[in-house]
Amino acid sequence: MDQKTRAERFRNQIQNNNEQQEEQYERELKRAREERIKRRIERMRRERQRMLRRRLFVGGVGIAVIVLLIFVGKKVFFSNPNDSNLGGHTSGDQTETTAPVETTEEHVKKNIPIPTWVDQQLLEINEFSRPGIPLKAVNNVVIHWVANAGTSAQNNRSYFSNLADPAANPDGVKASSHFVVGLEGEIIQCVPIDEKSYCTNWRNDDTISIEVCHPDWDGKFNDITYQSVIKLTAWLLEQFDLTSDDIIRHFDVTGKDCPKYYVVHEDAWEQLKQDVKVYMEANPNIQ
Repeated sequence: MDQKTRAERFRNQIQNNNEQQEEQYERELKRAREERIKRRIERMRRERQRMLRRRLFVGGVGIAVIVLLIFVGKKVFFSNPNDSNLGGHTSGDQTETTAPVETTEEHVKKNIPIPTWVDQQLLEINEFSRPGIPLKAVNNVVIHWVANAGTSAQNNRSYFSNLADPAANPDGVKASSHFVVGLEGEIIQCVPIDEKSYCTNWRNDDTISIEVCHPDWDGKFNDITYQSVIKLTAWLLEQFDLTSDDIIRHFDVTGKDCPKYYVVHEDAWEQLKQDVKVYMEANPNIQ
């Protein structure tokens, strides 16, 4: 082999080596680009996941806030009745709320003679316990407990009266009841039966309320008190052409434990309604 041939072969070998190196370089460059693309795609995927988790978290918090607001709204509406706050004990907030009331008569009966066994001590008209607003209807008689064990009917009537005094009622509490039945069976009327009292939240416009005293915190009425409740309730039902099915508890309006014993003991409540029914059947034209 002459020198020229050897030189030519050497040049070809060098050229082949260069081409192989260039191919290797291109492969490495391509692999590097692919790795960078993969890493970029992975970063974008992780970023999207983070954004999705963040949105889900924010959305979840938003939903939780909405649910909480709804719950609080219901709590305010249904658990803040115009109830009595007797002797420092409260059975509910006294914020006044109203709702439409279906009326079956154009006007509530007026000037109904009150029986002699009821002690009429009507409150003076005032913003906080006797607003002087006519009832729109009488669709139910509502039974309450005073939520202050051992207090008398007079104590509770005095409480309602004192609410008109800004010094005694700096928070502007509104509370009252048409009647209070005491521990000795006494019955005091505080609000006329054709006017609104502050006792049963949004049902104030179409109900007559009876607050009942109780000796103990279980809320059970004693026997003499119980008999007066039966008699008074029966008389009211008769005056407004209602039946024992129209007797309700504060619980039936707002869901609160009032009258406590007769919420905890459903059988005792049903017995009370039955006793009223029997009394009405045995004593037509109650005087």
